[in-house]
Amino acid sequence: MLLVVADPRFEDHRPGPRNPERPARLGAVRAGIEASGLVEARRVLDPREATRDELLRVHPAAHLDRLAALDAGGGGRCDPDTSMGPDSWATARLAAGAGLAAIEALDAGRGTGAFLAIRPPGHHATADRPMGFCLLNNVAITAAALVARGERVLVVDFDAHHGNGTQDIFLEDPRVLYVSFHEWPLYPGTGRHDEVGVGAGEGTTLNIPLPAGATGDHYLAGLDRVVAPVAAAFAPDWVLLSAGFDAHRADPLTGLGLSAGDYPLITSRILALAPPGRAITFLEGGYDLDALRDSVAATLPVLVGAGPGPATEAPTAGGPGDRMVDAAEALWRARTGD
Repeated sequence: MLLVVADPRFEDHRPGPRNPERPARLGAVRAGIEASGLVEARRVLDPREATRDELLRVHPAAHLDRLAALDAGGGGRCDPDTSMGPDSWATARLAAGAGLAAIEALDAGRGTGAFLAIRPPGHHATADRPMGFCLLNNVAITAAALVARGERVLVVDFDAHHGNGTQDIFLEDPRVLYVSFHEWPLYPGTGRHDEVGVGAGEGTTLNIPLPAGATGDHYLAGLDRVVAPVAAAFAPDWVLLSAGFDAHRADPLTGLGLSAGDYPLITSRILALAPPGRAITFLEGGYDLDALRDSVAATLPVLVGAGPGPATEAPTAGGPGDRMVDAAEALWRARTGD
């Protein structure tokens, strides 16, 4: 049973009429959920707001207070890309709590996995800075809750933009393995393949940056040749997916070459790294509405162990990217002595 969060309250975050991270994205995702064919195998999960103490595991009080003060003034701009509307702070706390609600439901045996259609997204938000359309780091807040109770967490981020915030928050933490596939060079400019963590966290950051035009075969090769052995050695108790669908070739903000047919293959490889019933998928980016709808529709069935859902596009192959997968593999083989 797949637990699905797709609450219309997530449309209340309105960052401005020209912002690509617009409420219509949630409508596209809901259309994808309906087109996926999952009916009996899905169940609605009601989100809840994260408490201040839950947020403080990741974000210092000064960060939370700045966002609350901006909200009290009716909203405004946080940085050149990131803005708050009158209801954004409540929506952000709801998005941050959705993963916590999923943990509670999965612990209770109410489902075998969860898909969270939430906004604003989170993976660019650092501990003390909103950026890249993100106010709070949703996946990091969930990971921190799991770590606090002694779990080991694997975060796999396949958004086209590097999740600099998630990487930075756990850069020195050996209990969280952060893995990212992303376009390079591209905003925010982080995520080189030789960024591997710092101090006690060295060896728990793994980046596979890919050039514009990279296709699905490079993601699968990276997962099989690089990520799978590192994840097996790490032995996660939970797997969290930062699922950005902006690597689709139609996306207006990126240059990667994926199709809707690639996402279920990528997602099923990632889920193979998770213990049963211990995977939560968080919506991140994806700004072409048709591509977002089709990618969600194709991906959701694999979250319950079924084959890919209805896809209007075949998986892709043959683009550039071999060199970067080879470089990542060589680096990690040298690190592990294989």
